[in-house]
Amino acid sequence: MSFDLPSDTILPVSAVTVRLDAAPHPFTQAHAAAIEANWQRETEANPALFNGEVALLSSLSLTDGQLAGRCHIVRYSAFLYWRRLRPVGGAGHVYTHAMLVSADNALIAIRMGAQTVNAGLIYFAAGSFEPADFQGGQADLEFNMHREVGEETGIDLKRFPHEAQYHVLSKTTGTVLFRRYFLDRQADEIAADIRSHVRADADPEIEGPVVIRSADDLPDRLAAQMPDLIAWHFSTPRA
Repeated sequence: MSFDLPSDTILPVSAVTVRLDAAPHPFTQAHAAAIEANWQRETEANPALFNGEVALLSSLSLTDGQLAGRCHIVRYSAFLYWRRLRPVGGAGHVYTHAMLVSADNALIAIRMGAQTVNAGLIYFAAGSFEPADFQGGQADLEFNMHREVGEETGIDLKRFPHEAQYHVLSKTTGTVLFRRYFLDRQADEIAADIRSHVRADADPEIEGPVVIRSADDLPDRLAAQMPDLIAWHFSTPRA
């Protein structure tokens, strides 16, 4: 098991292959008792938590622009315990960000709802890979992005153009693969639609949209990856 990726640096990616390994993750086997004990603490503090299934990496490397990884499906309880310990040798997290760009070049992020483990944090609508995100044993990045953005904001990404290439940023908190999607309306209009979607959702994951218009005027409670991504967007012309 290995992780061979530069940290805190945004790099272009020409190909992504993140494969699913059906074997149990060694992390869950080594920490089974601690995972259960931590889950009891987490659910006592937040009874809304659901012990579903997510993907946890056992390896990830970037070679000549090609990102390759191996992951295993674990219970959310194991993921939360990994989060408490990170960084952990032999275990990591990879996820995607669809960076929503308005017609007036603002970024449309979201603030997570109070009932979630990331309560109050701001980042682009996203979620961990789940079993449904794997096609033929390989992670489908686009499917994951479309699913998560649709669920959280009501936006159908299939309607909008995007940059062909992904970029990657690795932090202690995890590794994000991202690309920009270019929406055809002004930021305030998009934000209003997202607020309507949240109001109509019986159990919304997010508190609402956050519009970011400049790298020099950042909101509070940004997730660890966000300052780098925001700076990159406002300094990088559309491809």
